Amino acid sequence: MHSTSTASDTVAEQIRRHRKRRGMTREQLAAECDRLGATGLTYAAIVSIESGRLKRDGGRSREVSVDELFALGIALAVPPLLLALPLGSEQLVPTVPGRDPRDPRTVWRWWTGEETPTLKGPIDGRYFPETQPLGDGGPKWSAAWAEAAYPASLHPEFERRRQAVHKAHLRADATDQRTGTKKEHSDAWTDYTRRLEELASHVEDMVRAGLRIPTLRPDLIEDMRRLGMLADPSIIQSEGTDE
Repeated sequence: MHSTSTASDTVAEQIRRHRKRRGMTREQLAAECDRLGATGLTYAAIVSIESGRLKRDGGRSREVSVDELFALGIALAVPPLLLALPLGSEQLVPTVPGRDPRDPRTVWRWWTGEETPTLKGPIDGRYFPETQPLGDGGPKWSAAWAEAAYPASLHPEFERRRQAVHKAHLRADATDQRTGTKKEHSDAWTDYTRRLEELASHVEDMVRAGLRIPTLRPDLIEDMRRLGMLADPSIIQSEGTDE
């Protein structure tokens, strides 16, 4: 049997929970939201949101918009996504109407594009592909999701590779500052070059996906250019430069 609880119910409960944890009154929360420009989040609105008052048709009398969710997260010093997906404090959270709730971590990965949602089948996280097409003769739902979620995987991987390059560069620089064998020096710079090539390859993947490339240190861009690792070095902006 599906739960009648909704994501709005979870958000309301978490707003109340974190407000009390911070020792804030509803008036204080409303004042902080007003300071942030969320003027619709008045004392009366927060009372209505937290209490879950219903309209005659059974719907909530006051929902939280995406803009307001962001403002409430900032006002409460809580990552906004945690207001909807409370990791560590709830065992299950709602997904969409008419489907079973899932554990917050699973739904978190759906929201961030790390995993493909599995609304059918078992709720223990095992994959159950959605095979229906989108529209008349469109692509399979799971394939369309994977295509749209692709950028969500590219940006975290870019950051991992950038950090690996920075660390390898520091190690290579350190070999220039101390007495070591020629092999140690060569191995350190070879590792840096390999890491840089991996980052450059990932940049090309991001370009093909039509994504904007985050900034990099000027010396790393110059090394990529000098070593011919990028088809168009101008696609990367140096850190500290104006847009």
